[in-house]
Amino acid sequence: MDVLRPGADRVEFVLNGNPVMVKAPPCTPLVRVLRDDLGMMGTKISCGIGRCGACTVEVDGRPALACMTPVFRLRGRSVVTIEGADDPETDRIVHAFVEEGALQCGYCTPGMVMAVRALLHALPSPSEEDIRAWLSGNLCRCTGYLPILRAVRRVIEETDHRDKG
Repeated sequence: MDVLRPGADRVEFVLNGNPVMVKAPPCTPLVRVLRDDLGMMGTKISCGIGRCGACTVEVDGRPALACMTPVFRLRGRSVVTIEGADDPETDRIVHAFVEEGALQCGYCTPGMVMAVRALLHALPSPSEEDIRAWLSGNLCRCTGYLPILRAVRRVIEETDHRDKG
């Protein structure tokens, strides 16, 4: 029998397609569990108060701020981090970011990529207004946002051409 630390609880969820079990106080932010307990260093810690988007992950297919998501809310749910977003769609997003110069220091990039994935899942052909609204919670200090917007438009255009061609 495992003895839990005082205040710790056992939480089981699916991470990047694999079942995991962690022991942590229930209100521990997901970002701490991902980085400290599970070694998922792609999810960044920046503001810690849900204002920058650097820690964006998917929970049950929807974007979530890992710094604001207590681990107890993950019981029986599915979490995808940038490490687990290993698919052709994500590859197209990353390629567009590189081609359009939409990354410089790279710190915000994992959260941006995860937000773009969520946007394109929800709205395969988003308007400019949709793109700006979906990315409004992700801050970048380096690029000035225009390259990021160009990258998202590039992914949409390439997807449209591929679907029509």
